Amino acid sequence: MFRLARILPLLLVVSLLGCKKKADEGYRPDALRLSSDRMTPEVLWSFGRISNVQLSPDKSQILFGITNYNIERNKGFRDLYILPVAGGTYKEITNTAVNEAGEVWRPDGKKIGFLSRESGSMQLWEINPDGTGKWQVSEIEGDISGFNYSPDMKHVAFIKEVKVKSGLNEKYPDLTKANARTYDDLMYRHWDEWVETFTHIFIATIKKGKLAEIVDIMEGQPWESPLKPNGGMEQITWSPDGSKVVYTCRKKQGKEYAVSTNSDLYQYDLVSGATINLTDGMMGYDINPAFSPDGRYLAWESMERDGYEADKNRLFILDLQNGTRIDATAQFDQNVQALAWTDDNKSIYFISDFQANDEIYRYNIESRDLTKITTGIQDYSLVLPAGNHLIAVRKSMSKPDEIYRVDPSTGEAAELSFVNKPLLDQLAMGRVESRWVNTTDQKQMKVWVIYPPGFDASKKYPAILYCGGGPQNTVSQFWSYRWNFQMMAARGYIVVAPNRRGLPGFGQEWLEQISGDYGGQNMQDYLSAIDSISNEPYIDKNRLGAVGASYGGFSVFWLAGHHNGRFKAFIAHDGMFNLESSYLETEEMWFVNWDLGGAYWDSTNIIAQRSFANSPHRFVNKWDTPILVIHGEKDYRISYTEGMQAFNAARLKNIPARLLLFPEENHWVLSAQNGILWQREFFGWLDKYLE
Repeated sequence: MFRLARILPLLLVVSLLGCKKKADEGYRPDALRLSSDRMTPEVLWSFGRISNVQLSPDKSQILFGITNYNIERNKGFRDLYILPVAGGTYKEITNTAVNEAGEVWRPDGKKIGFLSRESGSMQLWEINPDGTGKWQVSEIEGDISGFNYSPDMKHVAFIKEVKVKSGLNEKYPDLTKANARTYDDLMYRHWDEWVETFTHIFIATIKKGKLAEIVDIMEGQPWESPLKPNGGMEQITWSPDGSKVVYTCRKKQGKEYAVSTNSDLYQYDLVSGATINLTDGMMGYDINPAFSPDGRYLAWESMERDGYEADKNRLFILDLQNGTRIDATAQFDQNVQALAWTDDNKSIYFISDFQANDEIYRYNIESRDLTKITTGIQDYSLVLPAGNHLIAVRKSMSKPDEIYRVDPSTGEAAELSFVNKPLLDQLAMGRVESRWVNTTDQKQMKVWVIYPPGFDASKKYPAILYCGGGPQNTVSQFWSYRWNFQMMAARGYIVVAPNRRGLPGFGQEWLEQISGDYGGQNMQDYLSAIDSISNEPYIDKNRLGAVGASYGGFSVFWLAGHHNGRFKAFIAHDGMFNLESSYLETEEMWFVNWDLGGAYWDSTNIIAQRSFANSPHRFVNKWDTPILVIHGEKDYRISYTEGMQAFNAARLKNIPARLLLFPEENHWVLSAQNGILWQREFFGWLDKYLE
């Protein structure tokens, strides 16, 4: 079996030919010369990462950022770039020792606003589109974490952390060396932080190029906007006349916050200072508001049911003239995201997953028709109307994000950015194939199969079953810097990635089946996938592994007690092992209440009792296969003690096991060297037990 990185993990030998002008910066893909055409962890972390793509007001230029990582320094460095919509070479407009972030075109198109630590704290700066004339706009206490301009350029809305509750040190000022926290209610920690501050929205007046007359529109209130952990400035928008701000907020705290997903859209009037709830009575998530250019309509993403974070994501539209609200996608059995209005107010473009591909769609306001624009083996994540074309961001399992120009009449796309082309041209990628597999209940399930580069059907290959997370995250054409299928294929493994029960893109019935059925039909789907694909003569059934993170980690723990000898190696990252302990260790109680059916002590709740009866820890007596357990110690979503329990159980049963803990990582692995270490341990384990 060919294993490139087995000789030495760094044998890849990346040659840096003047790749950056400063020692502080990362490695540019166009300056790398590889010694092999196979993907390695070091190569994976050398791709340029495109983010925050935005169109200029006149639709002629694209603003975006590229992050390049310096592996030796264990840091990413981000600069800003301009690219013509018509095509051509992108131009760097910032090149500093600090990272620029949150870039936004000023409404007149003459300046670009961005955030920078060049003066110490994160402040708002402006720069000309050609990279000249840099100017610091804000000088406030603390860090700004996001902003946007009012359309009339008279104001700026920005967000920053504020402390609205006093701590023990304020209560007992004489105990200057005491260090403790106290809590009287739930939601005291979230994802990877102890909740001690809240993100508030501030409105500032622009006077002589500086921010002045700053007002906290949520002053003293113990809630945040945007929503943590993933919300950004897309959850806050200005009305076209600049007189109002609409923002997303869940105005709850403590236990009420922990058990509810009911966020609303609030409208703040700059003149009166009054705030009104635009979505009162709508009980699920209501997020990401977007005004039509003429100000008549407000569109947003909406879920119907409180407590269900994976409910259908609908396109809702409010007519501000008559107050009527419509569910524009009532007959559309798919989710919507990334809404974008056309300049003529007649259409909304959005992204939706259909059968494990994220494509571009258009909704017509007058006819209420939906049209699918693109088709292919790809994932679009952003769409921006630009005259007769669309500007979009696209990726696949074989290619990271790049910027494309799409013809809305044909769906044909032309790449514009080519940031990673010099690196991709040196790499051999494995073939990605779509298959449909019969499940145990006679359904058809889509399964991706990724083959090693240079695949030879006359040979025998080991195979990996990929167990997805979420549990309601689609296994689409995503590009990951950790769970990278092309990396696995480059090591000589065939990857089997099923879209089992519980994933979007195949209708709500398929998605919702998993809730209350952990360890049920979706696990049979996994076994159907690996059994079907491993029947191919080129797969060695004696060298099968199963890997996954989050719900995928739970899946691996569950399969370890039910696989009946199919697998020879397991890897579980950030997985739930003991559902009873996990229920009380997590923070977003709405998730476990919905997906598990309720509390384990409720003996009258049949759904909950079935869920907890299927907890992986109850089947450790059947474990017999080597397992690598990985966890981040700052993962407050699924506590690292879950991983410790699983590892301890395996070793007490004398099963070969390894526990890999990352003290500074959360539910993900985000730093360069930790990411590379993760890959080496991951493949070291598979290579050892699937050889």
